[in-house]
Formats: sequence, structure tokens, C-alpha cells
Amino acid sequence: MANALDLANRHGLISDLFVWPKSEDQWNQYRLTDDQVAHFHEQGYVSGIKLLEDHQIEVLRNELDEILDPSHPAHDLFYEFHSNESEDPDAVLFHSLGHWRITKGFHDVLWNPAFVMAAYQLLEDRPVRFWHDQLFCKPSKHGGVVAWHQDYSYWTRTIAMQHLTCWCGLDDATTENGCLHYIPKSHRWGLLDAPNLAGDMNGLFSALSDAQKEQFRHPVAIELKKGYATFHHPLMVHGSYENKSEMSRRAFVLNVFADGTVSNTDEQLLAGVPPISKGEKMGGKFFPLLFEGS
Repeated sequence: MANALDLANRHGLISDLFVWPKSEDQWNQYRLTDDQVAHFHEQGYVSGIKLLEDHQIEVLRNELDEILDPSHPAHDLFYEFHSNESEDPDAVLFHSLGHWRITKGFHDVLWNPAFVMAAYQLLEDRPVRFWHDQLFCKPSKHGGVVAWHQDYSYWTRTIAMQHLTCWCGLDDATTENGCLHYIPKSHRWGLLDAPNLAGDMNGLFSALSDAQKEQFRHPVAIELKKGYATFHHPLMVHGSYENKSEMSRRAFVLNVFADGTVSNTDEQLLAGVPPISKGEKMGGKFFPLLFEGS
């Protein structure tokens, strides 16, 4: 039986957390610069993009506290829910997918004008369609790692590869509390095998050449103030180290692709979501079009 609380039935803003621009001038305030777009294509990422004000962060933090509870009445709407994906109590990684269906704030961040404009530009001015969301939370003192990986290595059930990831912190992200790290230009390495996300930090290494391993000596730490985001290419190699600090590290991720992406499987694309036949265009209730261009 369908859950009446499912916000996937509503495409577009449903709260007053964000305001949808009504003119080109209003949209222009959210545009990335040419240098930012060029950095993304050259290095595989662009960081320091402000997505949220303090009052918006507070709303999302409060919603996060609510949905962390497995007894939440809309809990069945998650595609995945791992209170600790590592299963090691000394290396906790909360990871979930599907919270956009449960709370108004996490639903509406999909239609945040600052997010959709940046995504549109980084997808080379193509309409932006939603893929899925994620939460990654590392508690203070015993937060676990996210192993080095490429996002698209988990997403080959959708083609062509025209995807984009946005990571946004609800806490300040620092090297001490387990911020994201990138290997610059690794988006040019081609597709690698997918490791266990909450497993060995260096599980990916068995698939790398000596030259690629050498580049891991110089990862770039993406330290960000809360409310700021980083965007990266679907083949960008990235990961994050443990959190032994006194600060929590809470973040949400929005994954999108250019409109026209198709299913590459006859099986479920996400748990509980009706299959889209192989070769058919991604769309419908669970994969809404977010932005066609201003």
C-alpha cells in the first residue's frame, strides 16, 4: 500500500524554504562563473558554492534528527537506511537514500535555485533530472570512513554517463572531522571497480596503476563551511577519512543526470521503485525534471 506521506508525488517547491526565481536577472545571481565551470571540467570538481543560509540549515538539521529514528512513520519510504553501514561501533557511518520523499525541507532542496542553476551549467546547459539523494553522517569521536570510489561505478544501471554529484554540509567540514577529499583530474582515469563504501579506505587501490597510486600522495581536502557545496564529475575519485574530532559531520548529497539518460536494466533502479525497462528514458514520479533552463 502506498504511503500517503510520500512527497515524491509532488514535483516543485512545497514549502517557503526557497523562492523560485521569476526572471533572468533573479536567476543570474546563482550562476557559476566561467572560471568555476572551467575548473570543474579541468580538475573534475568545483567547490565553495553557497547553497544554504543559516535558517535553512537549521530546518534541515531538525528534519534530519526526526528521520534518523527508524520508527518514523514514513521510514518505509527510504530506498536504503543504514544506521551504521560499517557495522563497527567505533567507525560509525550513517548512510541513507530517499529522504526527499519524507520531509519538506529535504524535498525542496532538490528545487533550490542555487543548486539547479549550478547543476544545469555543469551539465553543459542541459535540463537537469533527479537521480537520488543520500545522507552521510559521521558522529563526533567515532565517525567512520567513506572509501575511495567513483560514483558512477555504482550507477552503470543508467546510461549514458552524464551524471553529476553535489555534496553539501550541514556542519562545517574539516580535515579533523572527515571532510571530502579528491584526487584532482582522476575523472579522466576511466571507469574503475566499485569498492565497499564503508569498508577498507584503500580498497580501490588493487584496480590502479602505479602512476595512479602515486597521485594519492597528494589528495585535496575539501574543507567547507556549513551550507556550502562541492560538485564533482561521476568518475571523480573521492573519499573521506574518519572523524575522531569533537564535531559531528553531517551532509546531504544530491545526484542528478542530464535529461535523456535511460535505464540500463530491467530490474529495480532503486529499492521499492517500479522498474523502468532497459532502454527507456528515466522519468516519472521518482526521477523528476528539476530544471530546464532559465
